[in-house]
Amino acid sequence: MAEIPADTIYRKIQQVEITASIKGSDKRSTPISTTSLTMQRLEERGVASVKELTALAPNFYQPDYGSSITSSIYVRGFGSRIDQPVLGITLDNVPLMNKNSFDFDFYDIRSVELLRGPQGTLYGRNTSGGVMNITTLSPMAWQGLRAMAEYSTLTSARASLGYYARPSENFGISVTAGFNHNGGHFVNEYTDEMCDRGDSGSVRVRMLGHKGLWDFDNSLSVGYTNEGGYAYHHYLPDSNTTEAINYNDPSGYERLTINEGFVARYHNDKISISSITSYQYLDDCMTLDQDFSPRLMFTMQQMQKEHTLTEEIVIRNANPLQRWQWISGAFLFGKWLDMSSPVKFKRDGIEGLILHNTNSNIGSVEGLEGYGLEIPNDSFVIHSEFTIPTYGAALYHQSDIELGKWRLTAGVRVDFEYTSMDYNSWGDIDVRFGKLDGSSSHPYTPVHSSFKGTERQLFFEILPKIAAEYNTRIGNIYATVTRGYKSGGYNTQIFSDILQSKMMNDMMADLGVELDSAVGTTTYDSATATEYKPETSWNFELGTHLRPLPGLTLDASLFWIECFDQQVTVLPKGNNTGRMMSNAARARSYGIELTADYGYRGFNIRADYGYTNARFREYDDGTANYAGSYLPYAPQNTISAMASYTFSIKNKHLQDITLSADWRGIGDIYWNESNTLRQDFYSLLGAQIMIRMNNCTLTLWGRNLTNTDYNVFYFKSVGEEFFSKGLPTQLGIRVSLNI
Repeated sequence: MAEIPADTIYRKIQQVEITASIKGSDKRSTPISTTSLTMQRLEERGVASVKELTALAPNFYQPDYGSSITSSIYVRGFGSRIDQPVLGITLDNVPLMNKNSFDFDFYDIRSVELLRGPQGTLYGRNTSGGVMNITTLSPMAWQGLRAMAEYSTLTSARASLGYYARPSENFGISVTAGFNHNGGHFVNEYTDEMCDRGDSGSVRVRMLGHKGLWDFDNSLSVGYTNEGGYAYHHYLPDSNTTEAINYNDPSGYERLTINEGFVARYHNDKISISSITSYQYLDDCMTLDQDFSPRLMFTMQQMQKEHTLTEEIVIRNANPLQRWQWISGAFLFGKWLDMSSPVKFKRDGIEGLILHNTNSNIGSVEGLEGYGLEIPNDSFVIHSEFTIPTYGAALYHQSDIELGKWRLTAGVRVDFEYTSMDYNSWGDIDVRFGKLDGSSSHPYTPVHSSFKGTERQLFFEILPKIAAEYNTRIGNIYATVTRGYKSGGYNTQIFSDILQSKMMNDMMADLGVELDSAVGTTTYDSATATEYKPETSWNFELGTHLRPLPGLTLDASLFWIECFDQQVTVLPKGNNTGRMMSNAARARSYGIELTADYGYRGFNIRADYGYTNARFREYDDGTANYAGSYLPYAPQNTISAMASYTFSIKNKHLQDITLSADWRGIGDIYWNESNTLRQDFYSLLGAQIMIRMNNCTLTLWGRNLTNTDYNVFYFKSVGEEFFSKGLPTQLGIRVSLNI
């Protein structure tokens, strides 16, 4: 390929349609609240992952919890820390079916498009918050070598290398690789090492081609992550302060992903038929010191292997000039998950979580004063194994009809899903009952407890959508009504609590002593705690996309969401260990989203603002009524602003220099259902200098330049509370080559 000036390369990447969207076109001309970012915009703002899009899109929030497995997404007040996500993500038209795969490096991303609000008609399950469509750079649009190297404070570094070739007019191939090293930001005082350091890398091979009326796009990617994390500071409620990170057992996360996606499309002047086929493999292991203290309490592992197959057939009319635009499709998937979650109790955990509460019960029984249980084991393991297959099928249709300046949209999706769970949880321990003064001479007796069975769930949903859009010379005004749906599932992390409680009861069964649930180790009903129901919602939206002046775009939307059986993460009460998903009866969220973008010659300014008022309307967990409380973990405000100016030089060695400043604000965030803990609104300041020299770009950047201290996560375990803090000031340098 002939040498092309750097600025021409940037424009070409930004403008050329590299991979046609299977399900839509320009979202600014449709009745959807959307945010789109080009490759150039992503590079200017230093976006390297999904979580770094926080606040750049109104009402989008993905906090950096310090681990790739624990970072959840919140949109318009709704989200989930565990299990089913609120947002769907597609990569080159292929849906990512496990949210543990959402956190990956952006080293060859051509564009990101976020569609807010339920997208269930076209995208189905787990898109009640929206859909993020990500496309990678295509070798059919750009050929050559792209390389990047970046170094930042605290010995963090990124690098990527990609080669894009078009051997013939009908075929293109790219091979890309990326590596990310995080030196860590937070010290674990117990080990005197960075607890959140880690490494990740991936390789992607993509091939595109067309012959006659056929197109194909095949992408194979392999990714590996090995990292620490869980930088949890112990919170002291009495003084409202946090202590240093201090835990003794190793904690980390390891993940291997393999994703294969194949898209084939037949199209003529009248019709387009697409087939999207994928195989996705996930193998990961999470290890936790779950008391996050120097005590010998307990540790947990979660090891899972998941195989997923998907197939989607999409049929639509091919003529964009027709008054009637329609799309129909069928979607099938199968997921097979095998999981093992052993919880190892150590001496302090045995004493504090089992013996203390059990012996308090025994001592309160008349005639048993001074009696209790003794356990000689320094440790024991509660084993939990799960096999969870899930199968789904869906049919959908959407029609758009133009009537003069009006466009009417109607669609419906019929979604069917079946899931089951085979579970087996067991544990063995030695116990002795007698006087606690050491006078007992009874031998120790082995106790075996188990909790085994099968659960099955069947979900059936009808997801309609109606919209009306009025087009003017400067833009459109629209109104939509859509239904959202998140599938139900199983609470695998609660089984250690269930078996722990059952084991204590088994120990006492022969003694005729019934444990008081008020002082037992768990308040969960094991008969109902193992599964949770689907979440459904109705979204009402009024919005506009405008271009009132050359270079100026304005987007605005008002939304109102009624949510039923909302899935909420329940933190343990008292000295308990697990966490589970539960269903709140009803919640409501309403708010506004605003975006303004103006560019003139070398000057550009963009501002995004989102406000969300999300509260429980009906939620009584048996101990308290939270009606009227704000939903936890989701910010009420997200705001960002960026201003940049490019000085065009264009001499022999230097093309241009771009100066930019970036400001983000987030908050307030409530951490619990009672709204007694809160992160106040905080802001983050960044700045960047980009120097383009022919085919080379040098970037100097800084983030959180004011070194703002803020919390991004709240966690509770065995009666103790913890906070995870946001990243401190970072300074970095990045060199990019386009040859």
